[in-house]
Amino acid sequence: MNTNTEHCVKVCNSLLRGELSAVETYSLAIVKHPNSAVTEEFRRIRTEHSRSAARLSANIRDMGAEPDKDSGAWGIFATAVQATANLFGPESALESLQRGESMGLKDYQEALLDDGVMDSCKIMIREELVPRVQEHLALLETFEQAV
Repeated sequence: MNTNTEHCVKVCNSLLRGELSAVETYSLAIVKHPNSAVTEEFRRIRTEHSRSAARLSANIRDMGAEPDKDSGAWGIFATAVQATANLFGPESALESLQRGESMGLKDYQEALLDDGVMDSCKIMIREELVPRVQEHLALLETFEQAV
């Protein structure tokens, strides 16, 4: 594996850990607020993060590497933040989810600017993954306005 591919795998694994963390975080929000008006949308968003994680995993395998299996330290931190937010109710949990989505978008944008990330990966990020996160942010914003 050449140096450029190794770097791209490293970046994609980092993005993958973020997606796995998002799945964990939405799962926690669903469990803590099972009867909230937004629970079904949280489930849909969680499913989309699962799809993004699967897409990144497949991409990493296509590059000849092994995808990370869990969210690592990022997931532990995100879960702790979400758990704390859940204690203060749906509004606080919603803010926490928005922060997580914003951080994910920032990570994707940084990957798009990274000269070491292969063009094929950038196409996947730009055409598939970024639009999902942008949709999640817009949806969470409408929820925040409704609360």
